[in-house]
Amino acid sequence: MPPLSDLDDLDFFAAVARAPSLTAAAREWGVSLAAVSRRLTRLEDRLATQLVRRSTRRLALTEAGELYAAGARGLLQDRADLEERVSRSSDRLQGPVAVYCTLGLGRHHIGPLLREFADANPEVSVELTLSEHAFNIAGSGYDVAVRVGPPPDARLRLRRLLPNRRIVCAAPSYLAARGAPRTIADLAGHNCLVLKENDADFGVWRFGTGPDDETAVRVGGDMAGNDGEVIADWCLAGRGLMMRSAWHALPLVRQGRLVRVLEDVPTPQADILAVTDPTAHLPHRTRALLDHLAEGLSARIPAPGGG
Repeated sequence: MPPLSDLDDLDFFAAVARAPSLTAAAREWGVSLAAVSRRLTRLEDRLATQLVRRSTRRLALTEAGELYAAGARGLLQDRADLEERVSRSSDRLQGPVAVYCTLGLGRHHIGPLLREFADANPEVSVELTLSEHAFNIAGSGYDVAVRVGPPPDARLRLRRLLPNRRIVCAAPSYLAARGAPRTIADLAGHNCLVLKENDADFGVWRFGTGPDDETAVRVGGDMAGNDGEVIADWCLAGRGLMMRSAWHALPLVRQGRLVRVLEDVPTPQADILAVTDPTAHLPHRTRALLDHLAEGLSARIPAPGGG
């Protein structure tokens, strides 16, 4: 984030509106909370209206603040697009790119790839937000949302960054003790580690090639959690079977730490997708970033193959 002293009011408030709290915003700038609060007060005095309900723990925008933040995002995007078009002849990418991504994929792959992109394009500023919360990119101020699985809205603009599906696997120690399931009906006799994710039907594993060819199997076990990393750790420790995205599980299979089971049973696609707002202009820097993510993910993650 640029220094606080270098920002005009639009840049400043757009950054404040993205922050979870004024304390977090101050931490990002490396300044005191009082400095951010004074700058915000000056802006509110100039506009003669309150923009933020003050709290060090949680940031809440007033109705006027929501309006100003939305307008600031639009104007800043227009400015960045204009500057990019004017300087296009130099072949340099310039301007901000804001990316929203799920936690595990963001930590393992998207974060490192964004660092590479920023290193190669020093005039592009990159912002990454990681969260598992449901997200609507329209009007959010984010340029790209990276997600795994089918899109929530077919009207969104999509780009498939990498083919992906979910696979079932277990640690060698678990299979030595319990044996491997041969059919999906065998799952009823196994300890299955259940991931409670978003609004999904917890404890249901889906097999088949898609909505018109799908078998839903109710599974259960003695351990469940809402974090894929924790589920994977339990699986590695031999606690049970897990169904996880191939991007996460296959490297562990290749290392011999996990064994894939039910490999001949197809599972629905759960591709890694880039979602962009279909109503917004897609700048050259964003298209270049999507190219970089697609190429980088293909190089980093083995193809799922099989079902």
